Amino acid sequence: MGKVCTVGGQAVMEGVMMKSPTGIAMAVRKPDGTIATQYKPEKSRAQKGTFYGLPVVRGVVAFVESLSIGMGTLTESAKLAGEEIDEEPSKFEKWLAAKLGKSVESVIIGFAVVIAVCLAVGLFFVLPTLLGSLILGGSEVASVWKSLTEGLVRLLIFLGYIVLCSRVKDVRRVFMYHGAEHKTIACYEAEEPLTPENAMKHSRLHPRCGTNYLFLVMAVSILFFAAVGWNANFLVRLASRIIFLPLVAGISYEVLRFAAKHDNLLTRIIRAPGMGLQYITTKEPTPDMLEVAITAFELAMDPEGFAAKQAAAETKEGETAAVETAAGQTEDAKASD
Repeated sequence: MGKVCTVGGQAVMEGVMMKSPTGIAMAVRKPDGTIATQYKPEKSRAQKGTFYGLPVVRGVVAFVESLSIGMGTLTESAKLAGEEIDEEPSKFEKWLAAKLGKSVESVIIGFAVVIAVCLAVGLFFVLPTLLGSLILGGSEVASVWKSLTEGLVRLLIFLGYIVLCSRVKDVRRVFMYHGAEHKTIACYEAEEPLTPENAMKHSRLHPRCGTNYLFLVMAVSILFFAAVGWNANFLVRLASRIIFLPLVAGISYEVLRFAAKHDNLLTRIIRAPGMGLQYITTKEPTPDMLEVAITAFELAMDPEGFAAKQAAAETKEGETAAVETAAGQTEDAKASD
């Protein structure tokens, strides 16, 4: 399957975030057309040789980290793009930040993650479990079929949610940056020079995409909870779905890694639904979007080299401007003579 990249990304507001094993890079297109960048050194807790790096456990860690990083980068991208965030932190948020020794921004992001998780659990677990009870609760259908029906309802809600999101104009633009992220990584894995022209030739679909992962979580949960069985008590059944969610996420992560590393009939079948969904969650980017994605990728891969390259470019621009200024002054002097 060619070279496998260690960098993964995420589309953000008017830009792309790229995460390498050593840090998080972000590039955003500002209203004036320039590209703003940001880099933060950060390593995942799921390091090889540690408990958090064990199979399945690392999937849970990756799931939690992606939520936290995702919320943080969305806020940071808005700032980089020049958007003002005027919302004043509440007294409770300020008090909690002081008690925890964290910044107010970190507390707000933490709240956002908690709210996002609660909404996701409500939409993809509470609602399907409730609907499953209403549809099959009193029937004599076998336990496994009840669990499979509940899982199918969960999957349909997930698919409907993605389709509805894709109808929103601003979200479609984010999906274009999502496509730019994939094309950039694919260009690198094909060992081609990273240019918008080269990247544009590649597919906007990628086997290690988060869309694949989310679909696998839904698919694995259907099979997993069918094996766990159906409990007539709604609260007990709901609690089991939530308690086992980290395990389902961890197993799904391992399946994703396996399917991304190998290319055979089985892995192509595993990847197929998630790859198909990417036709919705990614859109064809423009060349200027690819330029932003490439900038974020290069910064993530080599922050020191990127900084040196930027400094050299700025020096060259300064020298060019100085020459042009001197030439202009010479012309003015000649004209005055």
